[in-house]
Amino acid sequence: QVQLVESGGGSVQPGGSLTISCAASGSTSEQFVIGWLRQVPGEQRQGISCVNRNDGHTWYADSVKGRLPISRDEQKNTVFLHMNNLKPEEPATYYCATSYIYCGRLERMYDYFGQGTQVTVSS
Repeated sequence: QVQLVESGGGSVQPGGSLTISCAASGSTSEQFVIGWLRQVPGEQRQGISCVNRNDGHTWYADSVKGRLPISRDEQKNTVFLHMNNLKPEEPATYYCATSYIYCGRLERMYDYFGQGTQVTVSS
């Protein structure tokens, strides 16, 4: 089992920045990929970025490429999502997730999920 706890959500103005984090614990050695999924109200949860903990390979959805970089602190087993230039249409709940090897958009390919942290974008 893997436990994931997100933190750092909140409210930010359009164009602003926010960093959220996810602390992983448990059987993390069996999950090589950790990443972030986003769920906008009324839509399905989808992956937006992830990183392979073995080789550092990253993947980003086109909608966030160049604006929401992912980083990790392996010693602390923590992953971060640096959210820059947030758009008014990007309020959502952001979930941390892990998988054995999959790194991409599909929610069903991830094995464990955190409870989520909410981000609102408003002026």
